[in-house]
Amino acid sequence: MPSIKVIIPAYNEEDSIAKVINDIPKSVEEVIVVSNNSTDATETNAKNAGATVLSETRKGYGYACLKGMDYVAQQKLQPDIIVFLDGDYSDYPEELTKIVAPIVKDNLDFVIGARVKRLREQGAMTPQQVFGNWLACFLMKLMFGAKFTDLGPFRAIKYDKLLALQMEDKTYGWTVEMQLKALKQKLSYTEIPVNYRNRIGISKVSGTVKGSVMAGIKILGWIFKYSFK
Repeated sequence: MPSIKVIIPAYNEEDSIAKVINDIPKSVEEVIVVSNNSTDATETNAKNAGATVLSETRKGYGYACLKGMDYVAQQKLQPDIIVFLDGDYSDYPEELTKIVAPIVKDNLDFVIGARVKRLREQGAMTPQQVFGNWLACFLMKLMFGAKFTDLGPFRAIKYDKLLALQMEDKTYGWTVEMQLKALKQKLSYTEIPVNYRNRIGISKVSGTVKGSVMAGIKILGWIFKYSFK
């Protein structure tokens, strides 16, 4: 079995984080929760659920993911696969086995959990999220011939391929940066349809006008930046 570590960025997810951790398959070697300046009981609840807990005071999804990666890089034994998963319980952590299967069985490099409509709970994605995902994937198809249909946060990637991407985005553009760099580096990839439900609590990005606008700007910025490289 490959060595798998999970990185979960979390900002004020005290009501959901233990549920997420408890539903992750036991085959996972380590669950790493990166508290992104949380002010509630996220860190305590994550520790009690058995996760390794790190603290990143700089707010931003990318900052939290990079913190988790830095921690893994310092370990003596490196994992084979890194899985990224949100801490709001909108994804089904038990589906991790489906996400990593194409890497384990077919030797693919990168897998996205696609939040397809037929498996998505009503209201789980806001209209702006649905449109933003469609637009970003349409542009990636138009400019790079990509086959992506989603920017889903539930994703798995070979650890060495992740390092080669040299990820740098600190905030909203993390997911699309990873996909664009995977295309540029010609990684083998696929999507696996996953279930998706209404999150616990209010989204810090799509739940606010500012968050939605900033995320949209960042995502489009990455796409157009790479279209001219």
